[in-house]
Amino acid sequence: MAQVIVRNVDDYVKTGLKFRSSQHGWSMEEEIRQILQRAVGEEVKIRSKLGSRIAERFAGAGLEESLPELHGENIYPMDLGI
Repeated sequence: MAQVIVRNVDDYVKTGLKFRSSQHGWSMEEEIRQILQRAVGEEVKIRSKLGSRIAERFAGAGLEESLPELHGENIYPMDLGI
């Protein structure tokens, strides 16, 4: 089994871990082990790209044409006439 050392843990985190471990009836080390196992075991949700998320959010809002993509385009600041 591997060992992991975590330094600079805030006191409130250590206190919280101690409290949680006592509630579960095991050591603080076992509590940390359980937390890590759950964290690694959770299914990682892959986020779609920003453009896809925007299109999904506004689907059904009335826009029928597709918007041009701006890959490699120069972006200039807005001229406010000041």
